[in-house]
Amino acid sequence: MYTLGAFVLALQVQDAAPPAGSFDVLEVIRHSTLINQAVLAVLVLFSIVSWAIILFKVVEYRKVARQTNTFLEVFRKSSKFSEVNAVCGSLPETPLVGVFQAGYAELNAQFRLTGTQANPPANPARPILKSLDAVDRALIRAATTEVGKLEKRVTFLATAASVSPYIGLFGTVVGIMVAFNRIGATGSTNLAIVAPGISEALIATAMGLFAAIPAVLAYNHFTHRVKEFSATLDDFALEFLNIAERNFT
Repeated sequence: MYTLGAFVLALQVQDAAPPAGSFDVLEVIRHSTLINQAVLAVLVLFSIVSWAIILFKVVEYRKVARQTNTFLEVFRKSSKFSEVNAVCGSLPETPLVGVFQAGYAELNAQFRLTGTQANPPANPARPILKSLDAVDRALIRAATTEVGKLEKRVTFLATAASVSPYIGLFGTVVGIMVAFNRIGATGSTNLAIVAPGISEALIATAMGLFAAIPAVLAYNHFTHRVKEFSATLDDFALEFLNIAERNFT
């Protein structure tokens, strides 16, 4: 036997629930609790930011790969470092520019006392490099900086991938609690009473996965790309050192 308060609550729940036999996601969200609406808003925000980063990084890495290939062609065809330095301004996206300019600046800093420039092998004065290790350290520092630039914003994808399922799980728990609370308040297991809370729970779960899955896939892909760029930086640094050692020691 319903009490008067329970009967009124049952009527309110039935009025708030979507019509039986229909499933409208927006309608379910509109009638969900404020907590679940806040959870869904956070997950939508995570998803939007993640997709923005994904699109931005796809375009950025394509530019990096294209300009890196162009820079390597110029570097390997040029006979002077000054010729390579002249084209650096036209290839701003490749991290090789930062590494090259760091090494080139270190060479010129060591040659400044003699008034010569690092332009192998045409320079007849053949300046002597004072410290190859200093050039190596300059290249390593620059490579680390460039890798950091490539990884910028990618860590957010890892955060979204790891946090979103738990936020969705929180919304799921809230939805199930609402469903059980309605059962306890009405004393009925009627589907019309339970369904709204279960729907809220399932939508929160689905939204958490929707935000997490693209983020984790993109993070793994971008991490692999950064490793490839990092390997290219290491190879270039060794190539730069070989030229410096061959011509200036």
